[in-house]
Amino acid sequence: MPCDGPLPGSPEDWLRYSYSDLALARVQRSLEILLEGLCFHAQQAAEKALKAVLVAKGFPFPKTHNIRTLLDLLPQDVIPPPEIEDAAGLTDYAVMSRYPGDVESVDKEEYLEAVRLAEGVVCWAERLIRK
Repeated sequence: MPCDGPLPGSPEDWLRYSYSDLALARVQRSLEILLEGLCFHAQQAAEKALKAVLVAKGFPFPKTHNIRTLLDLLPQDVIPPPEIEDAAGLTDYAVMSRYPGDVESVDKEEYLEAVRLAEGVVCWAERLIRK
């Protein structure tokens, strides 16, 4: 029986999940959809893309949503460009912005920046893995 998709847990599988989160971050927004939720999916896309790179390079990673932690785990021969380093700021959307409370609302400009950063990480990760 042929395999229809990537092997579970493979770099390609992690990328598949990353693409899904990126698509959710880009969804056509209605009044019921909070920008905070869309930013969460942008963060998830970047997180899963970085985990895809780590899997591809054979480096284990802890269960974390912290983008900075994942960037710091990259092997020395993988040097992310500055715009990928900037994605560490997406970590704030992993938990805090998902729940009501004392967190400031996300505006459209901030949301668009979150998506731009996530797109950059996903594209960068894809290029590294597909080499």
